[in-house]
Amino acid sequence: MGRTTRLAAACASAALLAVTLPAGGAVAAGAEPRIDLRVLVVDDGGPATEAIRAELDEAGTPYTKIALADSGRPRIDEAFLSDTVDGRPRARFQGVVLPNDNPFGANSAEMAALAGYEKRFGIRQVDAYTYARPAVGLNTPQGSGYSGSMDGKSAQVTGDGAGGPFGYLKRNVPFEDNDTAVNESWGYLATPLEKQANGATYTSYLDAPIPGSSARGSLIGQYDHDGRSELVVTFVYNRYQSQFRLVSRGIVEWLTRGVHLGAARNYFGVHVDDVFASDDRWDTKLKCTPGDVDCPGNPDAQSPPIRMTAADAAYAKQWSDRHGLPLDLAYNGVGSEEYRAERGGAEDPLLKQLVADQKSYRWINHTYTHAFLGCEQNTSVVPWKCATDLFGRTRWVSRQTISGQINDNLTWAARQGLTLDRDELVTGEHSGLRTLPQQNVDNPELAPVLTASGVGSIASDNSREPRQRQVGSALTVPRYPMNVYYNVGTAAEQTDEYNWLYTKKSDGGSGFCENSTTTTCLKAPLDVRTGFASYIAPLESRIALGHVLANDPRPHFMHQSNLSEERLGYTVMEKVLADYSALFADNTPLVNLRMRDVATELRKRAAWDAALAAGKVTAYRIGSTVTVEAPAGVEATATLPNGTTQVKGTGSTPFGAAYAGTRSGWAAPADGQPRLTFTLPTETPAAAARTAPGAAARVQAPAAALTVPEGVSHPVRPGTGVPARR
Repeated sequence: MGRTTRLAAACASAALLAVTLPAGGAVAAGAEPRIDLRVLVVDDGGPATEAIRAELDEAGTPYTKIALADSGRPRIDEAFLSDTVDGRPRARFQGVVLPNDNPFGANSAEMAALAGYEKRFGIRQVDAYTYARPAVGLNTPQGSGYSGSMDGKSAQVTGDGAGGPFGYLKRNVPFEDNDTAVNESWGYLATPLEKQANGATYTSYLDAPIPGSSARGSLIGQYDHDGRSELVVTFVYNRYQSQFRLVSRGIVEWLTRGVHLGAARNYFGVHVDDVFASDDRWDTKLKCTPGDVDCPGNPDAQSPPIRMTAADAAYAKQWSDRHGLPLDLAYNGVGSEEYRAERGGAEDPLLKQLVADQKSYRWINHTYTHAFLGCEQNTSVVPWKCATDLFGRTRWVSRQTISGQINDNLTWAARQGLTLDRDELVTGEHSGLRTLPQQNVDNPELAPVLTASGVGSIASDNSREPRQRQVGSALTVPRYPMNVYYNVGTAAEQTDEYNWLYTKKSDGGSGFCENSTTTTCLKAPLDVRTGFASYIAPLESRIALGHVLANDPRPHFMHQSNLSEERLGYTVMEKVLADYSALFADNTPLVNLRMRDVATELRKRAAWDAALAAGKVTAYRIGSTVTVEAPAGVEATATLPNGTTQVKGTGSTPFGAAYAGTRSGWAAPADGQPRLTFTLPTETPAAAARTAPGAAARVQAPAAALTVPEGVSHPVRPGTGVPARR
């Protein structure tokens, strides 16, 4: 459930985030207008307006949608757009999104009403995707410009864009080219008119070289004319494409003048499961994992299992410190005890190293033995099914067993001197929670144990359960599985298993992909020597980066085996970090939340979204004052200019936390106050307040002031019998 609006950078002048009306805006004498913090989206059903709507949804920014094709839709006229409240003129929308510069046709009364409204109240308009032509301040692309595929091309943020709405970017905006056989994007590159209409100006914010020319053509620009401002976008996109994800923050900030409900961050967190345990190894000859119910091999006679060494642990600390990315280690204490028992009670060097470096990580209880905590499994059949009693009732793992798995692991950690909190839990295979298709409900013994144990957040698999829900005292935290497998230690093993899962039977694969509704087959098997580096790692890092850019706080997870032997997990993580660093300025760092904070963020979003859907949120701006009313107990989320303060009692306090050149976060009224009140700055901070772009990706922990499509499943652990899917 991603909700992505991009937060704009601090502006070079007071113009971008100005909260007063433009000098030309005519209002009723003696009464400063009220501007409601809501966006009007006129939707033609195309991907561009749908993408902007998705951005608003994901950030928690309210909007009203008008579907052009709906014969019963309201007419857009003066009465629809504005009225009077308490003797004060009211603009019912703070910004307007149109599918193009005029979707109503020539001489339309609705377009005339919108134009008059925008001019009267200083409301901005985004043309989600429009043709380059003089009506929007541009030359046509014929002759001196370009029209065609944008696949693989690279656009750049201009100086005006960097000093304005796109200052959170490092300038480069690459267009995807995921399949050379498919046209994925289309655009028009055109130069601004040399002679604009009287008083009109065009300022390009994003441009690209025009093929066959030394000139550059605009892709996004501000067209000021007739007392109105339009943001002209001349390339088409959908909500998932990275080029849109990169510029969407700036589009929304430009539209709202940097004052709106809703907020966004770029999040990245990685959980590492099975720490201290050993993971079984994929057999490249049997094409299965010995120890799994559907694998005929004897695990004791196969290659040794995969377990981190002390050297791997030392490297993990160095890597984490070097990249500024704390890893969350989900541990199984029995793994260390088994290691010692097999060696006559000798010291476990992995345990010694990790305990010495424990402050470099965040530790999560992963249960003592990684036991399956759902129904009792009948593994005499493949795939397994839930065992039943004589009356056909499901047999559940007992409350005592679940409690023992949680508490024994905590007791073990205390004996080793490991410090962690009791309120975070990852069960083995996310078990205890419903596991389709075999177990369609939670183990009824789970919720009471979570409550008794004081667990506040429990991990779930996002590819199975993307939505948060309550289980006893705990909130679920959906995690994205990385398609770097738990049962491989080398790139060759990873690629061999990948080929088995994603190639046709005729190509030597399993053929699962041929009958799947959730994945497609590879065109040909990958070379086991090069396939991981050339195909798998780039694909997995691109998927992970897509989550990062989607305002999605859900963490990713891999396994301890991925930090062992050839240490495949780092290859994926490093590419995510490097790609991010190449795209974003230092004022827009990655945010790394621990598990409980992710649970809190998702809970607040759900409450806020429910309040918006029920029409129980009212927000408006009058001059430099923003007022927000929401149901009691529901915190509000907002993005406001630097220097904004929240009124609390007879005083005030700085609002939110700095991010991408603005301030944003959650806020609640002070005791005794029925509503939130913010005071906006009278001047916008200078562009010098922005941090200059740096060389490395930045990772930001949650600040004190901030209370904080596509699932990818991994090969399941022994006993599940369910193949990986994409």
